Amino acid sequence: MKREGRSPKSEVRSPNMDCHRPDVEPVENGGFWAWGDEAADEMLLHEGAPAGQPPPDLEERSARFGEAIVRFARKVPQNPVNNRLIDQLVGAGTSIGANYSEARDGVSRKDFKNRVGTSRKESKETMFFLRMLAAAEESLADEARKLWREAKELNLIFGSIWRR
Repeated sequence: MKREGRSPKSEVRSPNMDCHRPDVEPVENGGFWAWGDEAADEMLLHEGAPAGQPPPDLEERSARFGEAIVRFARKVPQNPVNNRLIDQLVGAGTSIGANYSEARDGVSRKDFKNRVGTSRKESKETMFFLRMLAAAEESLADEARKLWREAKELNLIFGSIWRR
């Protein structure tokens, strides 16, 4: 899915991804999974929220993200390589919300921080497997990129909470 107003050369991609394709110029200082300039884009998981309304709480947001990961995983064609990546992605992507939910029920500050740290690690792992699946199935790269951005936001949020 191409975005209007952007030329193919302006797409942010990893310089190594297309090293064998002379028709694609790598973008300097950017990675395939860059999200900063696109963070204002409407996120896949927030499209149902009315404008002006606050986003759902973090527990709900991470649960919706897990649901989106499951829906995405169902779209990935099954083969020996993808099956392993799907298993890892679904495990990590759904564990983010599960660990945060447990963190909120923690009995101590130390327990809370430990569970939030686990959510942070799982979001990082989810980012990794989304990237691998996008490499394995290029037709799903745009959707993987959207999910990757949400995983990155969750990672930053959990990192901020963990450092407090």
